[in-house]
Amino acid sequence: MEYHVTLPSKPRIVSEEGLQGVYEIDSLYPGYGHTLGNSLRRIILSSLPGASVTQVKIEGVPHEFATVEGMRETVMELLLNLKRVHFVLHGDEPQTISLSVKGAREVTAADFNLPSQVEIKNPEQHLCDLSGKATLELEATIERGLGYVPREALTKDKVDIGTIALDATFTPIRRVNYEVENMRVGDRTDFNRLRILIETNGTIAPRQALEDSIETMIHQLKAIIGFQEREPVASADASAKVSEGSIDSTKVKVADMGLSTRIVTSLEKEGVKSAAGLARKTASALKELDGIGEKAIEEISEALAGYGLTLKGE
Repeated sequence: MEYHVTLPSKPRIVSEEGLQGVYEIDSLYPGYGHTLGNSLRRIILSSLPGASVTQVKIEGVPHEFATVEGMRETVMELLLNLKRVHFVLHGDEPQTISLSVKGAREVTAADFNLPSQVEIKNPEQHLCDLSGKATLELEATIERGLGYVPREALTKDKVDIGTIALDATFTPIRRVNYEVENMRVGDRTDFNRLRILIETNGTIAPRQALEDSIETMIHQLKAIIGFQEREPVASADASAKVSEGSIDSTKVKVADMGLSTRIVTSLEKEGVKSAAGLARKTASALKELDGIGEKAIEEISEALAGYGLTLKGE
């Protein structure tokens, strides 16, 4: 009976609206829908890089529980609004953005002064409201990373006085779900169709998020194809024991060195019964024995090397 392997389809776009996309993969072998769906969901949530605010310094504010005169929001509310700003960082080096505003007005993410490596996807994001002659001067550090990182992990070194460290949510994904349904392939009706819904924060397209997660999975699986070659351990272990002084070469019998029976017989007939005794022989002296030639000398030399020994020089 001939067996035909059915391969799944490439992802198909069901719908793409704004920051949300729905995609389907057909003809998955029975059970593979949940296997692939759960794996992709975990990769999408944990392994797609993004940018986030990690540190903030506000002029005249020593900590996050303080207040700013003339600002309607508390400093804590300002920081929460700042964490809702969606940044794109072009490059891996951290960047500093700044903001300086005065007077009665609404302050939004559009008021930031940005270096060329930083881009804001939602400049309309509200930060705070100022009244009267209030002044707000702020600097923020933008970094690139993966997933969620608590501020304790980000600030391994002590931060400067007046610098507020923040928890960082780097992931650009807001939501990802999947569902699996059966479909017909040939005469079978138990193949799987995988449907994935992805919603991002606008710094990456949903389609790109799916493609990147598939590439990440393939890259990880390729790295583990095959088995590591095991090193010959006998000679290595023996050498290590010799270096540690745990093997006495006078107690290693020729018969236990792994030599061929013909060589062992010739050596024992000559009265050479230990590795130490063999190492006191020269190659020319051994060649005079019956059954010892060039190949035998090579075999003896390799066996002695396993114990950190060599034949005596001529």
